[in-house]
Amino acid sequence: MFTIFNSREQKYPIKVWLENESQLEAECLKQAKNLSNLPFIHKWVALMPDAHSGYGMPIGGVIATEQVIIPNAVGVDIGCGMEFVQTDIPVEILTRTETPNGKLAQAIIGDILRNIPTGFEHHSKKQTCSSVVRFMENLPPKQFNEIPAVLMQQLEDAQYQIGTLGSGNHFIELQSDDHGNLGIMVHSGSRNLGYKICNYYNNKAKELNGQEKSSVLPEWDLAYLYTESETGKEYIRWMDLALDFARENRRMMLERVESIVQNLVRKYTNIDNIELSAPVSCHHNYAALEQHYGKTVWVHRKGAIRAGKGEYGIVPGAMGTYSYIVEGKGNSESFESCSHGAGRCMSRTDAKEKFSVQETVNDLKSLGVFLGKAKKSDVGEESRFAYKEIDFVIANETDLIEITKRLKTVAVVKG
Repeated sequence: MFTIFNSREQKYPIKVWLENESQLEAECLKQAKNLSNLPFIHKWVALMPDAHSGYGMPIGGVIATEQVIIPNAVGVDIGCGMEFVQTDIPVEILTRTETPNGKLAQAIIGDILRNIPTGFEHHSKKQTCSSVVRFMENLPPKQFNEIPAVLMQQLEDAQYQIGTLGSGNHFIELQSDDHGNLGIMVHSGSRNLGYKICNYYNNKAKELNGQEKSSVLPEWDLAYLYTESETGKEYIRWMDLALDFARENRRMMLERVESIVQNLVRKYTNIDNIELSAPVSCHHNYAALEQHYGKTVWVHRKGAIRAGKGEYGIVPGAMGTYSYIVEGKGNSESFESCSHGAGRCMSRTDAKEKFSVQETVNDLKSLGVFLGKAKKSDVGEESRFAYKEIDFVIANETDLIEITKRLKTVAVVKG
């Protein structure tokens, strides 16, 4: 870790979990310096080793703020995160057992695609969505009547989107641990619900900041809300809904994948008793009220996970590489945070132009990875070469986390 601080350019330092400044892209550093000049920052800005530019704030960034919350420092996919469960099923069974639909791993991937909508698809019928039901039940009548139409529509749509994967870098993976046993990992978020919430309240914040002639420049795209204001309290309620929805979304998909795996393994092998571990779960786009350096602050983790002492988290690599289950060390300098994954080193557009569909598919085949994707035309965006090397990322945060499990991609479903 090193620190960037120039008193002529910054109000607060930037702590970076990399080897040197040259490993930061220019736009990411520019955004971090904008953050370092916010008047309500607590202590410093922290950049994880997977940091790269985002909307307003770098992905892989962590800040703590006093009495304000920044929608773009939470991110557009509020609650995006990970879910993982370990089984005692030998992976060798999945890669060697033949079924009418190919290897057992391929049959499982096919069933997942048939049962879990991916990309922009959603369920044709309403699903039970406990997070939305709780939100509606706990909302006072006056506030219910004041819900803007765009968000009211999302409450309806969420009941069709719960239990769906989405697109981009979201995935469902079958993985092998170092003992050769199967793990199941899900990466997804709050779908369109979180996106609409972020955009609505970011626009509200821009309007309010303009009215008060805020010193935070509009071009920084870091509009903020006072957490004790009515609008700030509204955003926090809706953010919490998106967090609950995202967790429920991942858990529903994980349970469906567990069921598919168990049913097909029992059908095609002599394995009957299958053990599942307790799930590991974490968000990596959110804000939370926490205590740090003697103050109660809003810690914004955008593309970062909490890594408190003894807390377990998930740091995935690009498809075809390794992912890690980690235990936090509670490092106060990172506000008890660590990276959320490998982090992009190339934009989606550039990756799609550089890595063709066939090249990406062939690369996965060469690694022995089974791919499930309804629409393959954009698969180059998710080539492993469009991401930083996960072991490089992990190596730069050994003071933040300890590895407890290493997992290799066996099969992957992409949105």
